[in-house]
Amino acid sequence: MAADIVTPQAALYCDACGMPPEYCSYGPDFETHCAPWLKSNHPRLFAALHGNKTVKESADDGGEPAPTAPWTTRERLTAFYTEYMPEKVEGIDAILDKYAGKEDKLFAALVKKYGPEPEDPYYAAGSDSEDDVAEKMGELDVGSKKKRRGAAAKKVNKVDTRVIVQKISRNRKKAVTHVVGMDTVPGVKLKEASKAFSKRFAGSSSVKDKEIIIQGDHLEEVAEMIVNKFGVSEDAVFLDLDGEFVCFGG
Repeated sequence: MAADIVTPQAALYCDACGMPPEYCSYGPDFETHCAPWLKSNHPRLFAALHGNKTVKESADDGGEPAPTAPWTTRERLTAFYTEYMPEKVEGIDAILDKYAGKEDKLFAALVKKYGPEPEDPYYAAGSDSEDDVAEKMGELDVGSKKKRRGAAAKKVNKVDTRVIVQKISRNRKKAVTHVVGMDTVPGVKLKEASKAFSKRFAGSSSVKDKEIIIQGDHLEEVAEMIVNKFGVSEDAVFLDLDGEFVCFGG
């Protein structure tokens, strides 16, 4: 009996993540990379797998999908070298191998030598909870070190300086640190403060609507820096812990 002849079948792999399209949705880059590629190149397969799901796009009409995750270390380094030293972009893989496990020191040295990191569009997009933090500023009574609620909040006397530091978790383990109220600190300019945070924590930092957004979880370190570097009283700095304000001064 003759053996059955097996005809090899061509397998399709996502050009963005390298996985079969059936598994793309389980990856972190599905909305930003995989879905746009699949819908553009294989619309029937996209419809079969995901129906009429809309590919997330940015607020403008440029057609670029809005980022749903921060830059990877490689993307951060690529953006940095593209900004300051384009001729070194091709050697990024060798640099990452050389500084494996010491990426923070690498970025700290680069920022010190060349300048602040390019802004990550993920952080520049802001967060839905930013408005909530701004509203809480009006409910904070520095004198009592507690958060006022309801009608009592309207009777809080205006204070000269009060700063709230908040951690916002994004995309599983990713987090950013938000600082609200630095504009109430005498003599402090938000852009200069943002650059100082970027240099201190070797990561991107940006200003949006009078709020400073710092890459990474640096809640207590940022509060300490606000006190030591910018001369803000500990009693005027508050940590937002799950919606409850805790005075950094104790």
